[in-house]
Amino acid sequence: MNNWETIRLGDAARFINGYAFKPKDWKTEGLEIIRIQNLTKSNGLSNYYDGELDPRYKVIKGDFLISWSATLGIFEWRGNDAWLNQHIFKVVFDKKEFDKSFFKHLIAMSLDAMGRETHGSTMKHITKPRFDNFQIPYPPLAEQKQIAAILDAADSLRQKDQQLVEHYTALSQSLFLEMFGDPETNPMRWECRTLNELVSKLGDGLHGTPTYSEEGEYYFINGNNLQNGVIQINSQTKKVSSEEFNKHKKELNESTMLVSINGTIGKVAFYRGENIVLGKSACYFNVQETLINKIFLYRLIESPYFIKYASGLATGSTIKNVSLKTMRNFPVPTPPKELQNQFAERIAIIEQQKQQAQANLENSEALFNSLLQRAFTGELTADRAA
Repeated sequence: MNNWETIRLGDAARFINGYAFKPKDWKTEGLEIIRIQNLTKSNGLSNYYDGELDPRYKVIKGDFLISWSATLGIFEWRGNDAWLNQHIFKVVFDKKEFDKSFFKHLIAMSLDAMGRETHGSTMKHITKPRFDNFQIPYPPLAEQKQIAAILDAADSLRQKDQQLVEHYTALSQSLFLEMFGDPETNPMRWECRTLNELVSKLGDGLHGTPTYSEEGEYYFINGNNLQNGVIQINSQTKKVSSEEFNKHKKELNESTMLVSINGTIGKVAFYRGENIVLGKSACYFNVQETLINKIFLYRLIESPYFIKYASGLATGSTIKNVSLKTMRNFPVPTPPKELQNQFAERIAIIEQQKQQAQANLENSEALFNSLLQRAFTGELTADRAA
């Protein structure tokens, strides 16, 4: 690794854990309390604290924050002065000299490595001693700057590709609203029909656990395998035998749509002939395409309209379960079929562009990850020196 030092993270900087705020401390005025959800943007709600604390808990614009429980990540705070909640470290650079961009990439990679080593549940948690003792490379400052410049350029490329993918997603959503209006208020007064009137064979998957087989030819699919219109199958997807399939098979065809109805609801996929057995967290139905365009229906079910409807009628506390009765009664605005078909044609063009953008994103992600792997072994700066 050239002439680089290897040091403990605890010797690289000071990592100050946030204050243990309690719900009774939350106010509507004062400085914002930075919680993990505010860093990940998973929740737009903010709480505030109007009192005074030790200055070490105060965060100012430009501070680096590291979430070390549940969600692992490093973030640069870009907001106003705020108070730091527990389970997040504030980084104070008073031990070693670092280029901050280099440090951000290094910590992101280190957290990924620590997260992969975390055993147990899906809830990641890194203890302070383990964090402090994690070994990191420490190149000279000039090399840090060289590495950061390369990684920043690659990161900028993948961010632009990601933004383009998001642009096409937003374009599809805005096209729906432009052509049909908000389905919740139905300003164009389209006739509403229940989902049950527009589909056939509506049912759910296996209630129970099948007998798995590593040599099986069929995959056991649940709601979490449905994503962006596609059934996602990977190395973690469990398999079942043909005998098991024959016991639990459903009448699926090229008109079949699958929807997640348990846990994360409203994820949709089309059946395209995959060898699958369905679990109970996915429902299926065959779209009567003479009555409704399946692309129009897909976009409607993926919309906030369906999520709001299903969530309001879902059962359970943290795990939501949408009943088949709820699915059958889902009110579907039905514009003229010709207009639905026009929408589907325009969506196909947008999706073609989005797929190209997605391919570019996958390439830029691969490039960035390759550079990231080489960056902290000295290969990048060695190449430049040569």
